[in-house]
Amino acid sequence: MYYNDKLDKVINEIAEVAGYLWEKGWAERNGGNITVNITNEIDDTLRTKTPISDRIAIGEVLPNIKGMFFFCKGTNKRMRDLARHPLDNGSIIRICNDGAHYEIIADKPVKPTSELPAHLSMHNLMVERGTGYKAAIHTHPIDLVAMSHNPVFLEKDVLSKLLWSMIPETRAFCPKGIGIASYELPGSLTLAKSTIAQLNEYDVVMWEKHGVCAIGPDILEAFDQIDVLSKAAQIYLTARSMQFIPTGMSDEQLQELKEVFKL
Repeated sequence: MYYNDKLDKVINEIAEVAGYLWEKGWAERNGGNITVNITNEIDDTLRTKTPISDRIAIGEVLPNIKGMFFFCKGTNKRMRDLARHPLDNGSIIRICNDGAHYEIIADKPVKPTSELPAHLSMHNLMVERGTGYKAAIHTHPIDLVAMSHNPVFLEKDVLSKLLWSMIPETRAFCPKGIGIASYELPGSLTLAKSTIAQLNEYDVVMWEKHGVCAIGPDILEAFDQIDVLSKAAQIYLTARSMQFIPTGMSDEQLQELKEVFKL
């Protein structure tokens, strides 16, 4: 038991996904980040809790999330530790009413991820859209990051179509495909803005030579999209390692999937 039943469930799901990321080898050292909008799970005890930090600048104004609460992986914290001890390796923050600062309100002064501006920008967009999406995840899938080193795969929708064609589930469960954000300094506002531009069309974005981020209604759904894309990438790379280029599904077969699954 951490706080209340609803919040406990969300924190346990975050810990579960953190464990998956570590087990898959996608979260070396302190690599990767998770943020979840927990505003609806906050009770009066936490809502009225005195902050344990000063107001900290986000770096830009995010008006759609002012007054909201987020659980964030802590900076320099490891996913394997977040999986075992989420409250020692994660932070609960409240966005101040100016939309430009946040305060830590958890029991322990864990500073949130250095990529917080990018993550909060994604949440700001999700709230603006009214989609009900609450989770954002960033991780380092080896296969997908490797493919981002090939300029051919960085052209719009080239990688989406290739991965869709490897296995039907990719088309069904990641119907928007994967957007591409050109390399920018990790944690920078430039990276945040580039990611937001891609999220206007996609739910998953490749950060060139860095990793992948995804958004979804909860952390498990966001993780699942990356997992499905990674499986497709593994199929492609396995075929190439066997010295042949996989044929992939045809345009007609992909269109059939789109129609059947109403994508």
